[in-house]
Amino acid sequence: MELSQILDPVYLGKLFDLLFPAIGETLYMVVASTLLAYILGLPLGIFLVVSAPEHIMPNPWVEKTLGTVINILRSAPFIILMVALIPVTRAMVGTSIGTTAAIFPLVISTAPFVARIIETSLKEVPHGVIEAAMSMGASPWQIITKVLLPEAKPSLVLGIAITTISVIGYTAMAGTVGGGGLGDLAIQYGYNRFRTDIMLITIVVLVIIVQGVQSLGTSMAQKVSRS
Repeated sequence: MELSQILDPVYLGKLFDLLFPAIGETLYMVVASTLLAYILGLPLGIFLVVSAPEHIMPNPWVEKTLGTVINILRSAPFIILMVALIPVTRAMVGTSIGTTAAIFPLVISTAPFVARIIETSLKEVPHGVIEAAMSMGASPWQIITKVLLPEAKPSLVLGIAITTISVIGYTAMAGTVGGGGLGDLAIQYGYNRFRTDIMLITIVVLVIIVQGVQSLGTSMAQKVSRS
């Protein structure tokens, strides 16, 4: 497509009519999925850490069971997991197509990733700090909320940015099976109709969103580390 055609007001108007709703759908899926994934993944990650040997609540059975379940879920490619969960998604949401329906498999796929991110962040806390809290009579709950999580804040903030970026990629894949958003726009209006311009514009928008999320996460992590 020539530049004059791209700059044509009628063309731009039609493009924006498609692009803006798709961006809104993508942001809706990303925010909702990331939030729900952290609600599930945060406690899982904490249990993985505190149930490890020589930690504050050692329980090898819990650690091994959680680790196995998380590894199984993480090993399934998102697109396959999304298709496999269609009956469950339809039963819970009432449909397997659309942005709201895509959130369920997004959460199931992202929560194990979040758990590992949390685990990695909390394991960076020096064990000496934990031992000092234990020697002062702190309970496991106090150690988790007053020591582990505050000490790991910069890493946890960066983990949120990494998770959000991963979810953005998942939402693009969700578009291939009717999940809506920018992925659906690229497939339905770009690939299927041989509109390279729409595909390229979609990629540019996704790159901008990812760069914005990464920059915001890095900035917030630096502020938290200085506080």
